[in-house]
Amino acid sequence: MKRIIIDPGHGGSDSGATYKGFFEKTYNLSIALLVKATLESRYEVDIILTRTADQTVSLKQRTDFANARNADFYLSIHNNAAGGRGFESFIYNRTVPAETVRIQNVIHDTIASTILNKYKIPNRGKKRANFHVLRETKMNALLLEVLFVDNDTDLNLLNNSIFIKDVSTAIAEGTAKALNLPKKTPPPSGTLYKVIAGSFTERENAEERAAFLATKGFDSFITSLVIKGTTYFRVQVGAFSEKSNAEDLVAKLKTIGIESFIYTEGTVEPPPPEPEPDKGYPIAGNSELAAAHMNNYARSVNPEAPLLAAYYLVHSKRYGIRGDIAFAQALHETNFFRFTGDVTPEQNNYAGIGATGGGAKGASFDTPSDGVLAHIQHLYAYSSKDPIPAGEKLVDPRFSLVQRGSATTWQALNGKWAVPGTTYGEMILTLYKKMVQSSITDMETAIEKLNKVLKDIII
Repeated sequence: MKRIIIDPGHGGSDSGATYKGFFEKTYNLSIALLVKATLESRYEVDIILTRTADQTVSLKQRTDFANARNADFYLSIHNNAAGGRGFESFIYNRTVPAETVRIQNVIHDTIASTILNKYKIPNRGKKRANFHVLRETKMNALLLEVLFVDNDTDLNLLNNSIFIKDVSTAIAEGTAKALNLPKKTPPPSGTLYKVIAGSFTERENAEERAAFLATKGFDSFITSLVIKGTTYFRVQVGAFSEKSNAEDLVAKLKTIGIESFIYTEGTVEPPPPEPEPDKGYPIAGNSELAAAHMNNYARSVNPEAPLLAAYYLVHSKRYGIRGDIAFAQALHETNFFRFTGDVTPEQNNYAGIGATGGGAKGASFDTPSDGVLAHIQHLYAYSSKDPIPAGEKLVDPRFSLVQRGSATTWQALNGKWAVPGTTYGEMILTLYKKMVQSSITDMETAIEKLNKVLKDIII
């Protein structure tokens, strides 16, 4: 089995190119994760990433990592900047094997014939350069520059989740073709218990599910079948001769918020049931509390808490999100802005975005306002399938990784925002109810003071 190192450029303290609050490192990681998920779902291949989160990794660490693992191919994913528009690819500008040139040609031409034509993107050509990751790797290596972060037309595409999926798929298919990767085939028929982690009428939804599973360490592939004239795309995670092994996998998937079912080969499978509406309190809606009362509640626990409530109310109004409850969620995630977990105050990350545990600090944002906006956008990704409002900048680096519309209530975030998080939404709402009661107390105190003023005024 061939081994590929996928290298999402930059990360952590190295943001790469920046423009209008957007970071190259974010797009690099999003594309790399989807390329990995696509390849693993369709082909027999071993994929290793140089980083899987917003981590700082030096150039030397990247190439040493790849060389130590005897990889067959090194694929570095970047975005361009400093003027211009379009797509280009690079190999080392000294002597390279003919195989490296052939791989560049196949991958570049695959992307050009599909994505560049479809989106009318300029083809800047196949180039050579003395980049560290091309020079110091001991295997065939290619670096892709996927559009320009500082070009508004290109940036709009990079902020389009459909484009990100399309270009990721093209990169994956070009790579598979260049390396002659064998396609995955479903296990042979017989008495097999197959674990299906989703069945969808839209293939892109199945690919989203496979991409999410890949980020959690679960390999999967997509199959299709027709039931009563409707095509369903199923995400299969495993097949077992022992039903107990399949049941164990179903239980493991549930811990990451994925409901799955077991299909026995040879039986007639009914159409998947229509998903039931999420139960609980809606994420969408109007805020009810005033910023002053929200801040007062936070400071009643942590006197040094930053005054962020106004940001939550302003940003959430544009997205139709309950900003006051989002503020309660931030209190929960940050321990009342005391940041006692992996995230630090300087990151302005109030929702724990990208902080997946094990010391991963997650995303960082330039300003408190951007940090709050990212939080609201992440909730919007879960609660709505609509694009972000016109004129809004996308600052949430994991927006495209969320299965859109998969949680419309706070309780539906259980096992999705936090894993296993079986009572996550309930804890947020409990905190919110305490904040409401605190606001009522504030208002009652204010009313008492005003009534006293009225009594004291003698006319």
